Amino acid sequence: MSDLRQAFAAGYGLLAAWSELLDDINVFPVADGDTGANLRISLAPLRNPDDDPKLLCKRLAAAATGNSGNIAASFFTEFALAESAAELAPRAATGSMRARRALAEPREGTMLTLFDRLAAVMTGAGETLPGCDLLQEELRQAVLATPALLPELRSAGVVDAGALAMYIFFDGFFHRLHGEAHHGPHLAELFPGHLRVAADYQGPLAIGSCVDAVVDLGDDHGGADGVRQALDGLGDSLVLVDESQRMKIHLHTADPQQLRQRLTDLGTVLRWQDSPLHDHRAQPMARAMPPPPLHLISDAAGSLPRELARSLGISLLDSYIVVGDQAIPESLCQPEEIYQLLRKGEKVSTAQAGNEERHQHYRGICRQFGPSLYLAVGSAYTGNVQAALAWRQADPDGFMLTVQDSGAASGRLAVIAIALARGLATAASGEDLLSRARALCDSCLEWVFINELKYLVAGGRVSRAGGFFGDLLTMKPVVTPTAAGVRKLGVVRSQKAQVAFAEERLRQCFKENDRPLLLLQYSDNRPWLEEEVAQRLRRLLPEAELLLVPLSMTSGVHMGPGTWSLAAAPPPLP
Repeated sequence: MSDLRQAFAAGYGLLAAWSELLDDINVFPVADGDTGANLRISLAPLRNPDDDPKLLCKRLAAAATGNSGNIAASFFTEFALAESAAELAPRAATGSMRARRALAEPREGTMLTLFDRLAAVMTGAGETLPGCDLLQEELRQAVLATPALLPELRSAGVVDAGALAMYIFFDGFFHRLHGEAHHGPHLAELFPGHLRVAADYQGPLAIGSCVDAVVDLGDDHGGADGVRQALDGLGDSLVLVDESQRMKIHLHTADPQQLRQRLTDLGTVLRWQDSPLHDHRAQPMARAMPPPPLHLISDAAGSLPRELARSLGISLLDSYIVVGDQAIPESLCQPEEIYQLLRKGEKVSTAQAGNEERHQHYRGICRQFGPSLYLAVGSAYTGNVQAALAWRQADPDGFMLTVQDSGAASGRLAVIAIALARGLATAASGEDLLSRARALCDSCLEWVFINELKYLVAGGRVSRAGGFFGDLLTMKPVVTPTAAGVRKLGVVRSQKAQVAFAEERLRQCFKENDRPLLLLQYSDNRPWLEEEVAQRLRRLLPEAELLLVPLSMTSGVHMGPGTWSLAAAPPPLP
């Protein structure tokens, strides 16, 4: 990978590390708390780019989602065409113009302002690459100016999330391009008093739907101006990316059905993604009071949904789900789409984050939250433990990270993390918390029920002959993740037998009046689990706490549709 491609990966890694903060301060154009998430999805092609800039830009255009993601992709599909550092300045200027043209109503005080400042500084430097200190200060001032340019930001007491995101990206990008280590000041020092939404902020609520669509408009479609005119009155936050006959369209609308009909009138809708806008201020991220001795980090490969992790104050580290040319952060996937692809026989795989990205995450989380405990997927399953320990030893900030090999994966890792997070307030010290983590790693359980072996065969987890033989006999394996790897517990022949197996194991482990935490995990079979399995488990252990959550996408891709799992943490101490 060239130095330039490595710089793109470094910028993406730093952006991803601070994405939750970006979500927290996202109030413009609406407070839907998804700026960080959308940029992680949209710019994911930069995390491991090859040396073909045109292919990279094609992947960026395809991955773009959300308001911030589409604007950023409009810039980077030009900026990423640079094949040398000398080409960056003109590409930045053209990219800035492209991003501005993509918006129906461009506003100052957003990432557009930062792109303009970047282009101006780089152009002013001529053929010389500006130094990191100059760039950092120029871009920092551009971010600090955003509240004065947008009343919404001024009322909320924050800088623009999109502009801050680009500051973070270019901070990592240029440090790597210059070959300099990135150990600068904390963001809180650079943007004091601007990284938390004011408690009394009463901005407009995020209502309606966020739509991302791709439409084939044919040869004679009137260009972007014609599409803007046709969509007038159907919503706001319109972003258009013109790709010859195809038009990428992003819009916030109160009537997605009417919008889709209008797009159908214009041409052929090739892609349609419609999701409700959620006002994240109604569900702020939990913060223990007083601060816990250690901040918790875990892996999204455990079946711990992003929203639940945020409510518990747990930071999640993502693996990636790879579909064709697109790599999507695991916790931001749409599971329904992934399971449909698997059922159709299309190739879906998983990939670990690169070391650069992991290191940026460790450093970013420790700087944001202080001393932290990383409850990692067991080392029998990934190299996450080894990567974190290596960073801890080599990095100046490494002393703030404690690494615990959970020996677990999937839902067993999730119940360990949930139980540990709920006890943060009563932990006397970091050592006390670590002792509790080790005890939970030893006592938590999980039973995974696989529906068809062919997905494990496709992923190389079992032999092809063994997979065919098992499916021929309609055998459904039951396995459990242990510190030594996955252990087979038995086989059954039907869903009914799976449920009976789970009930019997619960009877062996708990008494009727016990109050364990049960985590029931679904793949594409939520209705059956919710309507039948959950009801039977509640009758068996009426005092138990039962949470219904999606199976981690890493597990789902490997084990396939129809898989489900039950994890259990012992009753809390009185």
